[in-house]
Amino acid sequence: MTKVLLFQFFCPAEFFAVRLLAFERDKLTCATLKNVLSKLSYSVYIILMEEVMANEIVEQVNTKMQTSVDALKRELVKIRTGRASLALLDGIKVDAYGSLLPVDQVGTMTIPESRMIVIQPWDPQMLPVIEKAILSSDLGLTPANDGKVIRLTIPQLTEERRKDLVKQVKKVAEEFKVAVRNVRREANDMLKKLKKDKEISEDDMFRLQEEAQKATDAFVKKIDEIAVGKEKEVMEV
Repeated sequence: MTKVLLFQFFCPAEFFAVRLLAFERDKLTCATLKNVLSKLSYSVYIILMEEVMANEIVEQVNTKMQTSVDALKRELVKIRTGRASLALLDGIKVDAYGSLLPVDQVGTMTIPESRMIVIQPWDPQMLPVIEKAILSSDLGLTPANDGKVIRLTIPQLTEERRKDLVKQVKKVAEEFKVAVRNVRREANDMLKKLKKDKEISEDDMFRLQEEAQKATDAFVKKIDEIAVGKEKEVMEV
């Protein structure tokens, strides 16, 4: 329909907008297209807004799926391996001068050895505060406070414990793959409703459902790759 409309309008702005939609739709963001649509006559605006609405669904699908991937990465950081990582302390906040601050905002953190983290607060009075925050967290680590710095030694994992953690990684990854598939299902339901309400054509519905499936496949593959990387990290001695 769009390509036919291309030859029915002679207003330069309308011709430009419809041409963009017909031949370069995949390169456009909804914000860019909306800016062009604002210059159109009402009749053309209504026709093209149907396309914008459909494309916004695809953009939302990608955004929500990427959010799931980002959340997976944060979740996997919490699964402790036998190696030191500053990311282990990401969720720990300390009460500093009336505010709850991340550890890296009250001192310097380093990894002098493969299984040790050293925290040196800029204010020595923060040592017991940081120590308390670590002890009350779910890290399962005992900080060593020598009056100048805090040392965290990461215990070596047994083979049995490593295998348990790999199972945990697989379980977490599967949960996020389900979340990605749920995004696809919600998008498909929305597209079916738009088609039923005659806001998009059947062809557009099938096209957008296919795009949602392609996005799902890509993000599921990305989750698998992240999980495999974490499993290798866990099994590394």
